[in-house]
Amino acid sequence: MSTTVPDIAESRGDADVLVVGGGVVGLACAFYLLADGRSVRVLEQGRVGGGASHGNCGTLTPSHAPPLAAPGMIGQALRWMFDPAAPLYIAPRWDPAMLRWLWQVARRCNAGSWHRSGMAKGRLLQLSRALVADLVYGQDLDCGYEANGFHYVFRDPRALEKQQRDLPLLAELGIAAKVLDGAALAADEPALKPGMAGALFFPGDAQLRPDRYVAELARLVRAAGGVIEEGVCVTGCERDRNGITAVHTSEGRRRAGKVVLALGAWLPEFALQLQLPIPIQPGKGYSITYDLPARVPRRPLVLKERAVCVTAWADGFRLGSTMEFSGYDHRLNRVRLDALVRGAGEYLHEPEGPVKREEWCGWRPMCADDVPLIGRAPGYTNLWLAGGHGMMGVGMSAGTGRLLADLIAGREPPIDPAPYAPARFAARGG
Repeated sequence: MSTTVPDIAESRGDADVLVVGGGVVGLACAFYLLADGRSVRVLEQGRVGGGASHGNCGTLTPSHAPPLAAPGMIGQALRWMFDPAAPLYIAPRWDPAMLRWLWQVARRCNAGSWHRSGMAKGRLLQLSRALVADLVYGQDLDCGYEANGFHYVFRDPRALEKQQRDLPLLAELGIAAKVLDGAALAADEPALKPGMAGALFFPGDAQLRPDRYVAELARLVRAAGGVIEEGVCVTGCERDRNGITAVHTSEGRRRAGKVVLALGAWLPEFALQLQLPIPIQPGKGYSITYDLPARVPRRPLVLKERAVCVTAWADGFRLGSTMEFSGYDHRLNRVRLDALVRGAGEYLHEPEGPVKREEWCGWRPMCADDVPLIGRAPGYTNLWLAGGHGMMGVGMSAGTGRLLADLIAGREPPIDPAPYAPARFAARGG
């Protein structure tokens, strides 16, 4: 059992809190910490919002609470392993860290672990969904926010029936769902081809433009007095018996009373320097962004059998998703990009827009239990983690920022923080 050590006094250095990572999670943490009256400095190695939050589909989906590590997933993953176009692809290579992570995931492909992780994900997604709405309307965010619900679309009636096994978990969380047959779906969504088996409709889900949302969070941080340094590479840190005393960067030394690591998929690499057990692997996702086609879906869709997410905004249309485990390989895989278009073409009248704007890939920080790490780092007094959000970084961002700020302030958070505690892996040995 770990012993809780009181926080060291606030530093009179560069800020009360250094947030390392200027993606959607880091900026949300900075915003809620600033709201508590703390001074905050954000360090971002690239540009704000240039990581995984740039090219995702921008959905706010409590409906996505069921975790990836589900009963039967091992067999499905093995069937997909040798298909480079499959929704889940593991590139064949010798990677001991990846093998250990896969073993940890496999241990959780059981009903009990699935339920626990699903409840934790769902509560954080619901909290964040509500907080994003508060930010949009309370802070006048210009980010293309729409709350029109979400469709899981199926061509195969057997797949639709199987997916309904998740509904009791969602009902336990209070997440509403409606089963639509093929006729009801066709009437509701004319962008789909005829012959769909049906859909699951989640009226509580929403969407936004992720790049604009991140830009608006950065605006709020700066307006509240926060400092955002872009193009700053963090290379290491100084420690003493009380915790982190300084962070070394390409632009010099930065000091603060507390340090928050919100590094996305790069968190495990930095954590190695600190001897922290962080079971996260980079899962590469892809997206293609177009000008709007003539027939645009009325609300976001997941084309379930092909695992393709479809979102449209007032000025753009995006196909996204897939999961590829190939380390930190930054190359665009043409096979996987083509699979997005081919998969969407099985469902949509117009799977592509008239002009292709961007092909993108980015790494999602995939935690072994599909639940993020939010809280004090084990063995440290003033180091805090906010990472491992998988494909849900945008959807969990505001909830993560609020939860972390509450924990740092010593307040009782709106949801139980225990399922997200980083010490859960140290205590159980992974």
